[in-house]
Amino acid sequence: MKKAAYIIGLVLIVVLAGLFWYKFYFVFGEGVKAGSLNYFVKKGILFKTYEGRVVQEGFQSPTAGALQSNEFRFSVADEEVAVKLERASGKFVELRYKEYHGKLPWRGASNFVVTEVLMVEENGKTSGVPYD
Repeated sequence: MKKAAYIIGLVLIVVLAGLFWYKFYFVFGEGVKAGSLNYFVKKGILFKTYEGRVVQEGFQSPTAGALQSNEFRFSVADEEVAVKLERASGKFVELRYKEYHGKLPWRGASNFVVTEVLMVEENGKTSGVPYD
């Protein structure tokens, strides 16, 4: 009886750990988004995280005749990426990101986490070589 309870408990722990990993650490999607960096801030009560918003070119709307801004809200976990984005406010940026199923408070307030700044443009000019 004790052995069966031990095995069931162990299987339950492994299944719950697998579900936790899938929800919060499995990379669901990866991609690149580009647009004007609208804002970028560090905020939070317990966990200070970097949050930003890129306004993409063009407009989309679910209803005909109405205009709606096309925004990309994201978080940044890497300090080096955050420093690059702090200097790029108002500029055209190209960002590489990862999408997760769930949010973690120390990773940010968004399912989208920017991992790299590919390019920053100012007034139609790329500032130097692409960011590495």
